[in-house]
Amino acid sequence: MRIVHFADLHLGVERYGRIDPATGLSTRLGDFLKVFDELVDYALAESVDMVLCCGDAYHKRDPSQTHQREFAKRIGKLASHGIAVFLLVGNHDLPNAMGRANSVEIFDTLAIENTYIAGKPGTYRVSTKSGDVQVVALPWARRSALLAREETKNLTPEQANEKLQQTLTNILTHEIEALDSSVPTVLAGHLSVSTAKAGSEKTMLVGQDYFMLHSSLARPEIDYVALGHIHRQQSLSQLPPMVYAGSLERVDFGDENFNKGFYVVDLDQSKAEGERVTSCEFHAVSARRFLTIEVDANTDDSTATVIAAIAKKDISDAIVRLIIKVSEVNEPMINDIEIRRALGEAHYIGSIIKDVDRERRVRIGNDGAQSLTPIKALEVYLESKNTAPTRISKMLEYGKRLISGDDESASK
Repeated sequence: MRIVHFADLHLGVERYGRIDPATGLSTRLGDFLKVFDELVDYALAESVDMVLCCGDAYHKRDPSQTHQREFAKRIGKLASHGIAVFLLVGNHDLPNAMGRANSVEIFDTLAIENTYIAGKPGTYRVSTKSGDVQVVALPWARRSALLAREETKNLTPEQANEKLQQTLTNILTHEIEALDSSVPTVLAGHLSVSTAKAGSEKTMLVGQDYFMLHSSLARPEIDYVALGHIHRQQSLSQLPPMVYAGSLERVDFGDENFNKGFYVVDLDQSKAEGERVTSCEFHAVSARRFLTIEVDANTDDSTATVIAAIAKKDISDAIVRLIIKVSEVNEPMINDIEIRRALGEAHYIGSIIKDVDRERRVRIGNDGAQSLTPIKALEVYLESKNTAPTRISKMLEYGKRLISGDDESASK
């Protein structure tokens, strides 16, 4: 049995994009659909049995009709070829108010063949071309849905999260006790694990985050733990394999140095539980490049220095952020028009940041300033400029000579 595991598509992110004149849509929408198409094409070419999305299919809780149409096209393509599609509800998929439909619930309502939606914790028995698989689902949990108000009204946010963590652990234990040990089991969760390293999701959190303990999820009855919510692709353990697929496309500069893609997991149903995973490999997609260029422009020709630094980088089709370190004196010499022209091959200029080293000024109160002698004032000034003590001594000597009228000796 072969499973494709991905998460955090966030269809609808349009930051760092421009309108594509050919389609009238954001180029960033094109980026996200392009990598999703790579996944779909792989699943069809390799006769995958199940595609598992671990939450946050959309970026917004109320996706536009265009985003819904494009997502549904690809889900329908998978399902029509006999591939089971399992959609876990993430925090970005949830509506603002209880009782309203989540953003992927329509697939369940229409009862589309081979498509499963998990909006509540529970175990789902999924039929695939190669046999059944049990999916223990832990979608993003609302405290208000799992905890009574009386349980949390006197708790701090941290205490409430601990209470939620314990409730989810109890639910998971209950589901595991009812599993059929002869059927492969996958745990699918949209949540944060205590041992995970964060990614770009830090800038996108909707509401308060909570954590699950690694030990709560690493159960011997589970063959594979598929996770979403953290955008940084990572493997947390091998027995059982516990994996964050990461976001399928780069969201912002927090993803600049991380690969993007999906996991392909092979299961051998004939083996005993805990031993069924025979292969677990990450497949990279051609995600949009993000590139940060940092340059120290404190030179005789600051603009030329910046342009030379840009020329050394491959900026073609990248989303570029330029950070220019420059002194307060040299800042006016930076030619923004020429620099933007040098960045012309970039897909998008994310930002041009000037890190200006402002001159520190020593402020002395009015009374203190009036009481300082010229020599003392010179000494305070030189110290504020971090002048070497030997040079301060020499400068003070010259200052005294100038003040005394001994100009000739001071000029030698």
